[in-house]
Amino acid sequence: MPSVTPLNLPPFQIRLRRSTNLRNCGQEVYDPLRRRWVALTPEEWVRQHFVNFLIEHRSFPQALMANEVALSLNGTARRADTVVYTRGLKPLCVVEYKAPEVGISQRVFDQIARYNSVVGATYLIVSNGMHHYCCRYAADGYKFLPDIPAYADMLC
Repeated sequence: MPSVTPLNLPPFQIRLRRSTNLRNCGQEVYDPLRRRWVALTPEEWVRQHFVNFLIEHRSFPQALMANEVALSLNGTARRADTVVYTRGLKPLCVVEYKAPEVGISQRVFDQIARYNSVVGATYLIVSNGMHHYCCRYAADGYKFLPDIPAYADMLC
């Protein structure tokens, strides 16, 4: 079982189970956005905690969020970790997760900016569960925010 590092996010009742899949004989976590059990990796641990934080503490509508969103970048299949949509189903925010031991570097921001060149969201968030960064995209570039805004504030 991967280490379940305490994160810099509010705790919650995460659903875990021993895997029944022969290829994955470790732990699994239930992903409410994908509505299925997935392998518990350090990155998935961060994803589930951060998604819960957005829903419970920043009032993001669960129905307007999706995990592992497929996209094509220069002809290559990629996946955005989480995409949050407006009520009109326009991408509002892209979130990229890293394992807690992975530092948040310029390379991580470059990755999410490349994904956003396809997605076209206004906000980008990067988190390793310990450190969280949010920026807003405008015509003059990205502006880092002091905190993760509430969903309603992102719509303004």
